[in-house]
Amino acid sequence: MRIMMLAQSFSPIVGGEERVVEDLSLALSKRGHEVSIATLEQPGGEPPPELGDIPIHTLRSSSHRLPGVETDAERRHAPPMADPETVLGLRRLIRAEKPQVVHAHNWIVHSYLPLSKRSQAALVLSNHDYGILCATKRLLRKGVPCEGPGIVKCVACAGSHYGAVRGLIATAGTMAVESKLRRAVDLFLPISSTVQRLCRLDDESSRVIPDLIARLPPSPAVEDPRLAQLPEEPYIFYFGDLTEDKGAWHLASVYRSLDDPPPLVMVGRNYLEELRDVPGLHALGPWPHDLAIEALRRSLFAVVPSLWPEPFGLVALEAAAAGKAVIASDIGGLMDIVVDGQTGLLVAPNDRPALREAINRLVDDDAVRAKLGEAAGERAPLFGPDVIVPRFESAYELALERRGSRHAGSRG
Repeated sequence: MRIMMLAQSFSPIVGGEERVVEDLSLALSKRGHEVSIATLEQPGGEPPPELGDIPIHTLRSSSHRLPGVETDAERRHAPPMADPETVLGLRRLIRAEKPQVVHAHNWIVHSYLPLSKRSQAALVLSNHDYGILCATKRLLRKGVPCEGPGIVKCVACAGSHYGAVRGLIATAGTMAVESKLRRAVDLFLPISSTVQRLCRLDDESSRVIPDLIARLPPSPAVEDPRLAQLPEEPYIFYFGDLTEDKGAWHLASVYRSLDDPPPLVMVGRNYLEELRDVPGLHALGPWPHDLAIEALRRSLFAVVPSLWPEPFGLVALEAAAAGKAVIASDIGGLMDIVVDGQTGLLVAPNDRPALREAINRLVDDDAVRAKLGEAAGERAPLFGPDVIVPRFESAYELALERRGSRHAGSRG
């Protein structure tokens, strides 16, 4: 089967979505499929690194040139509407590659929609967040889960999140194209039952397929100098963007209240400068994925303290695959990964006493920490390629059937 992945960003950019696209592409290629990847050209214009024999194509975009639209200097984002240059690049690429399946990942799908109607390629869309109906993709408003979109509150919320110009564009684009997107996609693939429910997808239009995790990268053969920044003594580990909604400040606040705790290491882009003033907390900034995993291996356990309905929580799954116990919020897709009391501990989001108790328990009890970590490692293969990739293949077949029926119906 010829499969084209559409992803707004790709390696060396580090993120859960980028990791899943890479792992899934490699796994599909190993099973005999012809896979290619199309992704936005990033600042600096450097091409993505090679990925075996999988071709990676970069697409130009226009939206980042508009004043006030692009606020991230490190990466470019696809808008919730068709980008003229991206559409043109995709048109040329589709004609050359002739994919049977176009597998899009979030908002870059909008630049494919103008090409989809006449194409015989099946269109599937992995929903890694709530961007199908939420302009900020988080379904979080004023720090609590949002009940759903509304023009006035969405403009205000998106404006606060992105800035006035980008917020207005994101809201208008999301609301204008939602119905068109729902009609154009042959099969939605939400990454958890929470995403399926909150995105208002039913069992007819969607199939829940969780993120997969391939084999974790090995420990580096040569010690990277950045690893010297890790504390010599055992430490607690957090990795991912350091933001309010991911619970970074919530964790830091609880950490400050602990009596003589081990160090807390945070690896990820830091959006909370006040974290640098917390004694014992090491905010090390973003690291390459292999180094972040090595830091994880050397830790006591991992904490995923999200305050928003985390769509899945790949970092929790990676911690499990590394044989580490995980403390996670009892919300969103994290509940699909962490089995409370068996592979880790679940606590209510924003419940500081509960998080404090869970941290103290794993710090103080070596036996419990080891038992949970061992069970987490044993459960992680349920999300491995041998289990998850056949579900994608089945979804592609179903999407192709539906696309064929559409074309037959239009001809009739």
